[in-house]
Amino acid sequence: MSHHVDVPEDHPRYESLLTRHRIEAGVDMGITSRQGLIAQGRGEAFDYLLGERTIDSAEAAERAAAAYLLLAEHPVLSVNGNVAALAPGEVVELAEVVGADVEVNLFNRTEERMQAIVDHLREHGATEVKGLAGDARIPGLSHERAKVDADGIYDADVVLVPLEDGDRAEALAAMGKVELVVDLNPGSRSARVADVPIVDNIVRALPNITAHARALQGASEAELRDIVEEFDAEWALADAEEAIRSGEFD
Repeated sequence: MSHHVDVPEDHPRYESLLTRHRIEAGVDMGITSRQGLIAQGRGEAFDYLLGERTIDSAEAAERAAAAYLLLAEHPVLSVNGNVAALAPGEVVELAEVVGADVEVNLFNRTEERMQAIVDHLREHGATEVKGLAGDARIPGLSHERAKVDADGIYDADVVLVPLEDGDRAEALAAMGKVELVVDLNPGSRSARVADVPIVDNIVRALPNITAHARALQGASEAELRDIVEEFDAEWALADAEEAIRSGEFD
């Protein structure tokens, strides 16, 4: 299903309007929940204050995330309705570069939405997409949103969980997984429990992580470990908060 959006490229809000339309189209296609529209609006407000750019601390986080994914035994990229609507091709490309599994995992899980997102990812080049089996559970979460694949997120050592619900981010952290979280709100629980909080827009963050992963593919394990160890999550969150607080309306 193609949604032609007529946004003039010289419009000052071009990128922002384009992502808004992608989310809207996602609702029409049955892959994004209506709650997802609200979440998008909140993220957009933070991005506005960040100047809709990748700040240096986010760039450092994206590089650390790339290093973690390359070091991982079993990396998994978790995809929800907003991620599927905003950046399906970018998810598939990152998965290919770092050798990660892609798994659909939803807060508002219905079999219809799960299947719609799996199909959407396949249309964007994914060969295998996990999530439909739902044959394992994240401990400490209520029914539907606890469901994950036994050979996917449940078994992963490093998980990229963009635009994640705070409860589930906390539950995954409690399982001892390394969590890479993309979230424009540095005050969110998801960002605060993350090993690597990436305070950036998903449409910028995924291609950036992919570019860093490509650049680091020849790096030794020791080099990758250095990058991971040098990254300071608290500094990244504090820096992002400072950028938002001092953001100027220009």
